[in-house]
Amino acid sequence: MLAPFLIMLREGIEAALITGIVATYLRQTGRGAWLPAVWVGVLLAVAVSLFAGAGLELVQAEFPQKAQELFEAVVGLVAVGVLVSMVFWMRKAARSMRATLEASVEASFTGSSSGGWALIGMVFFAVAREGLESVFFLMAVFEQSSGPGAALSALAGLAVAALIGFAIYVWGVRLDLRRFFRFTGVFILVVAAGLLASVLRNLHEAGLWNGLQELAWDMSDTLPVSSPGGTVLSGLFNYQPAPTLGEVAVWAVFLVVSLWLFLRPAPRRSGERAHV
Repeated sequence: MLAPFLIMLREGIEAALITGIVATYLRQTGRGAWLPAVWVGVLLAVAVSLFAGAGLELVQAEFPQKAQELFEAVVGLVAVGVLVSMVFWMRKAARSMRATLEASVEASFTGSSSGGWALIGMVFFAVAREGLESVFFLMAVFEQSSGPGAALSALAGLAVAALIGFAIYVWGVRLDLRRFFRFTGVFILVVAAGLLASVLRNLHEAGLWNGLQELAWDMSDTLPVSSPGGTVLSGLFNYQPAPTLGEVAVWAVFLVVSLWLFLRPAPRRSGERAHV
């Protein structure tokens, strides 16, 4: 499944960039002794994300069927929200990420004797943001998938991101991050559109939405989900062979609006440069 791989790759690279920029700045400014504080912040963020995911999964298991459908709809909405915010936040923040993080590191050591705790907190909140985004996305994907494929794909994406982050930190490997984030941003918005359509389906199954339930088309015989092509499309974009008019309308409106906002040229102030 390509969707979990690419999204976890992107999330992992964002976390690796944050960690790598902070660690490199500490080393360049003679504060290498504080590097363990960076890794403590990262490990705490990973632990909190794992506990949050486990807790939400345990809570969901106790719900009756209709309540589970409603819970899945809420998780799907949150996942769409965090995916969209992630895409647009990185589009804006990538231009000044390095300068912002370096200023935050300096602020954590200025006028305070507890610089280590401030540094841990800064790294923790930055990485935890990526981790919690990943939790909600993966929960939404796992609810639409069966088998270990999605989990293995997500782990592979994180592993590749970790290797890229290590290479950037140790060897100074340079990537065209602007192009990478632009490509993955478009892909993520398409995935988010599919998740939003599934939210409408969950709301219908929970008994909360009954409008526009006429079938838009039925490709169950032409391209069923069980076929190789249907399996790929389902894993990538939450493809349904017989979507309702409401699902198609939500998918199309969201995708047109979000892609237009994402792909339009970003306003740039005079003298502004890209920093990543």
